[in-house]
Amino acid sequence: MLLARPWFADGAILKRSREVASVLTRHGLGSLVEQSGLGRFAPLGASRRDRPAPLKPAERLRSAFGELGVTFIKLGQTLSTRADLLPADVIEELSKLQDAAPRVPLEMIRQVILEDLGEYPEELFERFDPEPIASASIGQVHGARRHDGREVVIKVRRPDVEQQVEADLGILTGIADWAQVNTAFGRDYALRPIVDEFAYTIRNELDYRREGENADRLRRAFAEDRRVWIPLIHWDLSTHRVLTMERVTGVKISDLETLDELGIRRRTIAENAVAVFMHQLLDLGYFHADPHPGNYFAQTDGSIAIVDFGMVGRVTESLRMRLLRAGLAALHEDSEALAEELYALGVAGRRADRPAFQRDLDHLIGRYGGTSLRELSATAVTRELTGIAFRHRLQLPSDLALLFRVGAMSEGVGLMLDPDFHFLEFASPFFRQRWKEHNSLSAASQRFGRSALEAAELAAELPRRSSRLLARLERGEIELNVNHEGLGAFSAQLQQMANRLALAVILAASVVTLGLALGFGDFPGRATYASWMFWPGLIFSLLFGAGLLMSIWRAKR
Repeated sequence: MLLARPWFADGAILKRSREVASVLTRHGLGSLVEQSGLGRFAPLGASRRDRPAPLKPAERLRSAFGELGVTFIKLGQTLSTRADLLPADVIEELSKLQDAAPRVPLEMIRQVILEDLGEYPEELFERFDPEPIASASIGQVHGARRHDGREVVIKVRRPDVEQQVEADLGILTGIADWAQVNTAFGRDYALRPIVDEFAYTIRNELDYRREGENADRLRRAFAEDRRVWIPLIHWDLSTHRVLTMERVTGVKISDLETLDELGIRRRTIAENAVAVFMHQLLDLGYFHADPHPGNYFAQTDGSIAIVDFGMVGRVTESLRMRLLRAGLAALHEDSEALAEELYALGVAGRRADRPAFQRDLDHLIGRYGGTSLRELSATAVTRELTGIAFRHRLQLPSDLALLFRVGAMSEGVGLMLDPDFHFLEFASPFFRQRWKEHNSLSAASQRFGRSALEAAELAAELPRRSSRLLARLERGEIELNVNHEGLGAFSAQLQQMANRLALAVILAASVVTLGLALGFGDFPGRATYASWMFWPGLIFSLLFGAGLLMSIWRAKR
């Protein structure tokens, strides 16, 4: 059973489910269709077997996700950060998914702008470029010039993309619930929270106002920082489907040849890009979560301009401090302390075999212990750590998995610009400074003051809360639920033992009854009747006893 009300009851979801099952089956992913509960929607007569070479399963999965459109492209990109959940070959293929899509006809773009802004773009702008700058799965980007001469770009959401995303999210939610009950993978991992987090993220990306707010927040944070430029949002020409922002100039940092021709120092760009990321991570608590080279533009003075703020990660103060402590434990080669910090981060749950997990951390530290920061790769260490999580069937919190991905991408940007750039060596002073500030006397006094204030508030509220608690206890409104881990399996074992004992008693009683029947009474033909009862009874008892002994031997109890 899936749910009380099946997730495919909605007509749009039912139609889309058939399309998804058809695409996956056509790409030779029949086993995935069956394991996801979509088998009932697969085309009749379609092969449920995975397609053999030349394409590998991971390549077929990437191809299918690309064909299925925006939701599955974004899902693939999200899953490419989860090396704790998926094998390395799948991660590598999903990371190749490009968020590109066919162009939206100009008339449809004009219609969306008319509906949201009240006028056609030719009336709103002095110049509107009919040829798009880029066309992605969610929206299309056009250049324009305002009547005051300012150059802008306009992102327009694709018509009807929201309806498709909502149908796809309904399917993914149903798959997660079905897998949680019917598959070992679903029982090992909390799939529903992953789907819920993904749904929250993609819905934010659909609402361009959220992207504008993210850009404004970062722009304010870096207002005095000359290393970075965040484009200005034109809110008078922006809605949830249309976003107008300042046009970014410069050279894409992936265009190394042009950078060299213009005399822009690549090392400076690499340092600025990583410094900006470290400031977001350690000081702001939120960060631009899509730092691929296409979103970074170099300026002639070595500063960088950043675009595309649809995805932003957040890091709490507690998470930052635990990451710092985990880093210190690794530097001190203390696997026990490192394991404890990872437990506190939520990496290892109740399924973790802690001694085995700590042994793997010991091996990890032994492999990299003593290596200088100049020679150490953040990407390699992250890959090793997520590999350990995958082997132990552990699940990283989504914000931590995203942070690992962004850190690896930032290191990749630095190496692309300068092969001699060493990410950890450059970033370590930022971590040391943050740790020093956290443990300074002023910071400690502030934490103590907050704790004292919270304790005082709790002391003032304690009598009232205690009174309410006692009143609820007297009224019997509080129930205590106790969940015994493994109690079901233990009860089943007790039931089997009781069944075998009962069978043994029945067998003994039948043998005794058989013996009594042989010597009962003295009448004509007794020997014939005794023979007729004895031999079938004896054969039955022997077979019955042999079966009981065999079941005990198989159970090894």
